[in-house]
Amino acid sequence: MKLGSAELDLSSPRIMAVLNMTPDSFSDGGEFYGDNGQVDLSLVLERVEAHLKNGADIIDVGGESTRPGASLVGLDEELDRVVPVIEAIVSRFDAVVSVDTSSPVVMTESARVGAAMINDVRALGHEGAIGAAALTGLPVCLMHMAGRPENMQKAPDYGDVLQEVCDFLLERVDSCEQAGIDRSKIILDPGFGFGKTVEHNLSLFRGLNKLFVLGFPLLVGVSRKSMIGSILDKPVEERLIGSVALAMLAAQSGARILRVHDVAATVDALKILNAVEGGYDG
Repeated sequence: MKLGSAELDLSSPRIMAVLNMTPDSFSDGGEFYGDNGQVDLSLVLERVEAHLKNGADIIDVGGESTRPGASLVGLDEELDRVVPVIEAIVSRFDAVVSVDTSSPVVMTESARVGAAMINDVRALGHEGAIGAAALTGLPVCLMHMAGRPENMQKAPDYGDVLQEVCDFLLERVDSCEQAGIDRSKIILDPGFGFGKTVEHNLSLFRGLNKLFVLGFPLLVGVSRKSMIGSILDKPVEERLIGSVALAMLAAQSGARILRVHDVAATVDALKILNAVEGGYDG
């Protein structure tokens, strides 16, 4: 897949590193803020450099928390959090940068300063988002979410979660195509933890191979999420092993982009998986 000036080979799983420029994300909110309450860009660039050295293929920059119960962020605030960071990363590193946003304006401005991909938890559902994404010409990731971040976990309910997620994503693909976004530029994300119980998430995991046969690259993001905490009875800071285990299961089921916080550990696990599956050359 063409991402900016780079060609990303999706014949095997690739790593997308999470870079949350938010004060309130569930796992790593506020990490890059100094004592003055402002973002310390030097800390951001240090983290990006570490992610790239550890094997990240994509840096996913987001300025709005979408954890359960999160509130919307104003446009100016999201722009201030995201655009300067993307510009700084692109100017310093030979890196593929994705923007995690639902805002048409943030999509456009991020593309202007060098973002190579749009990752939208609302599947380009906001007014004007599909048109803005189409105009950028960038690949897009469409994610399934039932409800909105502020209410999505109150009482999620499905008849058949796998079928409903498939139907939703295919409907969004059709909308994208009608807006001029080519199928070759579309990635799908089943949206683990977004309007889903632990049981719903596990059902989706068991059916990932069915999503894979839809014919689009799959992005899976389960890193440190509450489903791991529920299964293991572990707080966020103790979910590394669970996160890596689910990432490997996703890779075995056809996921081609793994969105993670812990890049080095996931890359090591992928090397082991690839070796077992026949990719070891000594």
